[in-house]
Amino acid sequence: MEAIFTLLPEVIASMPWVLSLQAFMQQGGQVLWWLLLVVCICWVLILERVVYLWVQFPKQRKQWVDAWLSRPDHHSWHARSIREGWLSQAHLSLTQNLNIIKVLVAICPMLGLLGTVTGMISVFDVMANQGSSNPKLMASGISLATLPTMAGMVAALTGMFFHARLVKVCHRQEIKLEKSLRSRR
Repeated sequence: MEAIFTLLPEVIASMPWVLSLQAFMQQGGQVLWWLLLVVCICWVLILERVVYLWVQFPKQRKQWVDAWLSRPDHHSWHARSIREGWLSQAHLSLTQNLNIIKVLVAICPMLGLLGTVTGMISVFDVMANQGSSNPKLMASGISLATLPTMAGMVAALTGMFFHARLVKVCHRQEIKLEKSLRSRR
């Protein structure tokens, strides 16, 4: 068992996709590692919301609907207050972490822009020290400038798409719950 844990990092590090990722990250510079961290946090939160929406929320919704239907009174002030409380609770639980996802998505292009600036500083530094006659030295700085920008935009676009979908599904679930909690008698 101990041998498996000692060999596992070596096996993972030798996988082709890991080697490609490492090469990409080295070409893009330090900012890409920060962008990767932000993207990983964002996707963990997106996956948490997806699991909640398709696993946990239907169970909670069923409990609320069953509790509402088992009530003998649906029209009193007290019954309506309970219903509004459940709807507010559902709204809070459905929209949890959506604003954090939105902020993380907005940070991605900014980190890409930071990578552009640091890459251009690297290019100008090479030009000041070595002169502008060596294109190979300038190419690494230009790579440092363009890769983080591209990665930040791709991360932001995919994050925006999934955030918009999550918001739409949450809104639809809220409306569905509200309709289910209407009086049926």
